[in-house]
Amino acid sequence: MTADIDKTAGPGDTPPSGPRAVKAIPVRHYGRYVTALIAIAVLVSIVYAFGQGKINWHAVPDYFFDDRIMTGVGKTLLLTVLSMLIGIVGGIVLAVMRLSKNPVTSAIGWFYIWFFRGTPVLVQLFLWFNLGLVFEYINLGPIYKNYWSDFMTPLLTALLGLGLNEAAYMAEICRAGLLAVDEGQTEAAHALGMSHGKTLRRIIIPQAMRVIVPPTGNEVINMLKTTSLVAAVQYPELFRYAQDIGQVSGAPVEMYFLAAAWYLIMTSVLSVGQYYIERYYARGSSRSLPPTPWQKVKANMLSFGRPKGGMA
Repeated sequence: MTADIDKTAGPGDTPPSGPRAVKAIPVRHYGRYVTALIAIAVLVSIVYAFGQGKINWHAVPDYFFDDRIMTGVGKTLLLTVLSMLIGIVGGIVLAVMRLSKNPVTSAIGWFYIWFFRGTPVLVQLFLWFNLGLVFEYINLGPIYKNYWSDFMTPLLTALLGLGLNEAAYMAEICRAGLLAVDEGQTEAAHALGMSHGKTLRRIIIPQAMRVIVPPTGNEVINMLKTTSLVAAVQYPELFRYAQDIGQVSGAPVEMYFLAAAWYLIMTSVLSVGQYYIERYYARGSSRSLPPTPWQKVKANMLSFGRPKGGMA
């Protein structure tokens, strides 16, 4: 780019030998400012409305670290981890069954997914809890024998209801990840003499993880929130403890806000973990990984002292 010649220069003046420095003027986006002002106004009005409501906000910090609440947080996390383990293992098995060339195996996998995805989780929890009407007792021979009502504890009901339902969703996620791997990978592995199981473990599943991990992270976060349903089958977790404290203290609504705050904290931590796990499995598919949140903060801090504009 060449600089414009100064029209005020006289006939005997020599034009400048090099280009002038051009000051870059950034484009102003006035719509962003208007949108930001509207969003701030809406947020302030919502905060003001809640502040004027008949809610005893002092009860929230008073019970925020109560022993029962902390116990509920621990049980919620434990239930989330165990249910997701059942769901992931079951999902992998069901995905392999759906992709099997055996029509019977594929049909069984399809029927399982159809049933558990087609019925609500709360209904499944109640069905497991009341199966004693069908099976009076469970008999495993010399290993275990007991009445169904004693065998099906609230914890076992919660694990079966959440874990088996999650397996149906994880099966579709895993199946999508397995199908995303090129069939040439399988053919090459079989040409090298690798068995079908070894091909899955060594070749297919590691490559499919890049597709499987993001929706699995969403399922973990969704499972954390879904655990609140098990209060209906008498399992004491965060929401159930918050309900009990609210009934005793006379501040039921305040305890709902407290539970919501704890759910937000836990889901935020899980979201950060999901981000870094996705970043780890994206190493082989991207030339340059996107910057982490901390790297973005550092870049913005370093850019404060730099002059705006520059050489064109």
